[in-house]
Amino acid sequence: MTYLSHLECGYCGKTYEADAVWNLCTQCRKPLLARYDLKAARKGVDREAIARREHTLWRYAELLPIRDAAKRLSLGEGFTPLVHARRLGAVMRHEHLYIKDEGLNPTGSFKARGLGVAVSRAHELGITELSIPSAGNAAGAMSAYAALGGMKAHVFMPSDVPPPFIAECRAVGAEVTLVDGLITDCGKAAAEGVQQFGRFDCSTLKEPYRIEGKKTMGYELAEQFGWALPDVIVYPTGGGTGLIGMWKAFAEMEALGWIDSKRPRMVCVQREGCAPMVRAFEENAEFARPWEDAKTVAVGLRVPAAVGDFLILRVLRESGGTAVSLPDEEMIIGSMLIGRTEGIFVCPEGGATLAAFQRLRKQGWIGDGERVVLLNTGSGYKYYHLWKDR
Repeated sequence: MTYLSHLECGYCGKTYEADAVWNLCTQCRKPLLARYDLKAARKGVDREAIARREHTLWRYAELLPIRDAAKRLSLGEGFTPLVHARRLGAVMRHEHLYIKDEGLNPTGSFKARGLGVAVSRAHELGITELSIPSAGNAAGAMSAYAALGGMKAHVFMPSDVPPPFIAECRAVGAEVTLVDGLITDCGKAAAEGVQQFGRFDCSTLKEPYRIEGKKTMGYELAEQFGWALPDVIVYPTGGGTGLIGMWKAFAEMEALGWIDSKRPRMVCVQREGCAPMVRAFEENAEFARPWEDAKTVAVGLRVPAAVGDFLILRVLRESGGTAVSLPDEEMIIGSMLIGRTEGIFVCPEGGATLAAFQRLRKQGWIGDGERVVLLNTGSGYKYYHLWKDR
């Protein structure tokens, strides 16, 4: 079912046996990445046959880390619509504008991809208790898949997250601990339970498999565009797993012979009140300094420090991409404009991608004929408080 061969540190290159339980690299404490025997996969996987498979991310099963299909925990995640945003494009005077609508995933966000795969792999490896620090959507996704697998979920969330995020976790049986502070403070609280009780840490990029679920956005974009890639992908960046994952998918698909060497320019979007990656990109730094006093209404972007910061920055530079920071109000206006032209109820993170697109168009960084994809990472329903009085 899979061509998974080993794990490899994304920084120092140290390799690990794939069928043991790992979190970070034991040598440098950086993220581990799943690697596949792509030479064998090139002979054994036919991209044309994929079109006849189920419309979930599991259509790419050979390039995902689950060995036993019976351990696959699925709620129907993946293969979300790629919307040609014609009415929005007319307003923007840009014909080739697309929205990848991740809000239609189970649990209402793209987090269902990463946690669906990560929890399935944990289930396969015999793990029974999971722990996650989260600003909202990741916690809901992990809790749902843990419930499906009969596993115990421990969630640590900032006490000021919107109530629907908390309710979702409790409704599917998770034990929720609210923490006064940011997601980094939640990470510290969660780590205590990991060490004391032996729970498995599902934090962003602190285990190898969330990125594998997120990379399927890259596979889907290629397939939905007829095995080609767009010119630009605009991505709202907190922990950055999806950005890194898509870039990984593009390299894998080229090695498989499914696409050529052309790559999109990748755009990282953050909020002005929490923009560590934008600052590091502008400073030409390898790593990002933690952001002090992080603030934004888009809880998915309120990530003052990313474990995979060097990987995010590497993608931006290798792709010839850029990084943009915006005020909250521009995100909300962008969300409302998408809704009023395309009928898609996007989260503020999704609205941020449109605001960034507008800025980059005005600067001439995005050209007239370029094909641009905006990544809407989740549903607007969990942010009802932002819209109810507008």
